[in-house]
Amino acid sequence: MFVDEITIKARAGSGGDGVVLWRHEKGKDSAGPAGGDGGRGGSIYIVAVRDLGLLAKYRTVKEFAAISGENGHKKSMHGKDGDDLDIPLPIGSTVTNQSTEEVFTLQTEGQRVLVLNGGKGGLGNEHFKSSTNRSPKESTPGKLGEEAELYIELELVVDAGFIGLPNAGKSSLINELTNAKAKVGSFEFTTLEPNLGAFYGFVLADIPGLIEGASLGKGLGYKFLRHIKRTKMLLHCVSAEHEDVLSAYDTVRSELERYSTELLDKKEIVILTKTDVLTEKEISTKKKILQKRNKTVLSVSTIDEGSLKEITKVLSTNLQKET
Repeated sequence: MFVDEITIKARAGSGGDGVVLWRHEKGKDSAGPAGGDGGRGGSIYIVAVRDLGLLAKYRTVKEFAAISGENGHKKSMHGKDGDDLDIPLPIGSTVTNQSTEEVFTLQTEGQRVLVLNGGKGGLGNEHFKSSTNRSPKESTPGKLGEEAELYIELELVVDAGFIGLPNAGKSSLINELTNAKAKVGSFEFTTLEPNLGAFYGFVLADIPGLIEGASLGKGLGYKFLRHIKRTKMLLHCVSAEHEDVLSAYDTVRSELERYSTELLDKKEIVILTKTDVLTEKEISTKKKILQKRNKTVLSVSTIDEGSLKEITKVLSTNLQKET
């Protein structure tokens, strides 16, 4: 199951306590303060990785804690700092600290961002020595590490996203072109979550079907429109079963525009799908109609090996150019 939003609890490590200890010299039980400081607690970082299905693994493990610092030692030795904790998240994740409302975004592979600070270590009694207090018995405890609930929302960063009305043949096509195993059905909203597939080193995503009013929350709503924002190229599927292919095309483009005009500037390839239901003449006619909106119009049937090879060639060439 693909997961694109989740809330986890995270706690940075607390600082170790400072201690009250004494130097021991021959003939002197207490030759002066020698209590070391506590170590700093480990901090929490988020790290961007190329694993778009990673959030699903956190459905059962929702609490993360860094290691606390050690208490101080004798001979004025500091306690060991606690290890920092890295939480891997998919590229494209936005993390909101629900206590402070701070927002952190991961956009590039390997990016590492500090989100919660570990607590400072306490002070040992050697810090409190003075001309009037040569044998201080004071020390301070370590500070607590920061903790918070972190809301994580993923906006897919993929090379090309299949868009279109429900039942436009997107899932069938991505299954043929990639290793995706998207659920396929002859009814609307078979796809309830994005499906991902590898295509010659590129990542393709099957975005759930849009309907008129999606930008206002109708149907599956704008929850899935956000995934298109960071997609480099749009593969707009229009089913040949539509009597009015231009209307089907315009409906989806209108929803993109209402959500964000920036989406209209992305490179778009139009794909006339399910062409096995048409004659060659009908296919040609509908392609010419769609070319009124976009000159790059391909046609495909998932049961036609020749059309699949052609679309594979064209998509591969265009993705390489975009990259």
